[in-house]
Amino acid sequence: MSASSWARIYAVVRRVPKGRVATYGQIAELAGLPRQARQVGYALAALRDRRVPWHRVINARGEISARAERGPEQLQRLLLEREGVAFDPKGRIALARHLWQPRRRRR
Repeated sequence: MSASSWARIYAVVRRVPKGRVATYGQIAELAGLPRQARQVGYALAALRDRRVPWHRVINARGEISARAERGPEQLQRLLLEREGVAFDPKGRIALARHLWQPRRRRR
C-alpha cells in the first residue's frame, strides 16, 4: 500500500467527529479503497500522528478489534467512553446510535 493511500485513510479518519465511530470498511470506502478494510487497520497500526483520532475506528460488529497486546484496546475504549460512546455488556457499540454518517461532499 502506498503512502498516498495511507494519507487518504488518515484524512478520512480525521473527519470522524467526537462521539461517533466509523468502521474499517467505511473508512476504506470513503478513502477510495473499497474492500480494503484490513489496509485501514495496517495504516492505523503504523500511525504516528496523534492528531488522527484512530480510536474512533472499530470493526463492523461494533466492537474494538483485538490486538496482540491488551493496552491499546483498553485505551481505545476509555477514549471512546470519554466522548460519550456507550458500550453494551458484551463490549459492543450501538452502531445505530454512534455510527458516523458523513455528508456527501459537493463537487
